[in-house]
Amino acid sequence: MKNILYISCSVRKYSENETQHQSISRMLGEQFLSTFSQTTHKVEITHRDLSVKQPAFINEAFIAAAFAKGVLSEEQRLVLAESDEIIKEVTNADIIVIASPMYNYGMPAVLKAWFDMVVRVNKTFSFDLARGDKPLEPILSGKTLVLLASWGEFAFKKGESQYHLNHLSSHIEQLAPYLGAEAFYEIASEYQEFGDDRHKHSKQRAIDDVHKLARILSAK
Repeated sequence: MKNILYISCSVRKYSENETQHQSISRMLGEQFLSTFSQTTHKVEITHRDLSVKQPAFINEAFIAAAFAKGVLSEEQRLVLAESDEIIKEVTNADIIVIASPMYNYGMPAVLKAWFDMVVRVNKTFSFDLARGDKPLEPILSGKTLVLLASWGEFAFKKGESQYHLNHLSSHIEQLAPYLGAEAFYEIASEYQEFGDDRHKHSKQRAIDDVHKLARILSAK
């Protein structure tokens, strides 16, 4: 049995019956899950839609509770309850699929808030100054992270001319080890703002790549 945690966060919705103003990242996510499920029925999917259930922003009370020593107070447990729930979903997952658009060259605020709830001391990483200048070390392991993205411009992929502007993929790949991810895959649809044949072809390539990746990962 494979457990997939599916994270979606676009403010736009997706319906295969609509053609205008639909979320491409959500469409890619649905395509991945559909192909994966068709290839193997031994899959359990947990969907957390961050545009519907927005994570809280961390605050001073959260930091104090997360770093507290000993038995937590009832108030501290309540402060960390959402984080505990989110971390449990990540811990239980074999594959984490994040469907996200690029907003202002980075990730949507709700996705950053989700990561801030996940990346937590003594839960998803340990901190030990005995390690010298690199005191942080991931706790979770053995997972696969798939990023299904969409952006309006182009050449943002690794090795391309505008990758240095891509603070969506690079940030998520940097945080991947703290989700326990030892493998990272990215598929993106480009040229959305142009709406020309380049966008049409890029979108179709992304769909084809999503189906291929889903079949590969379902066979493992």
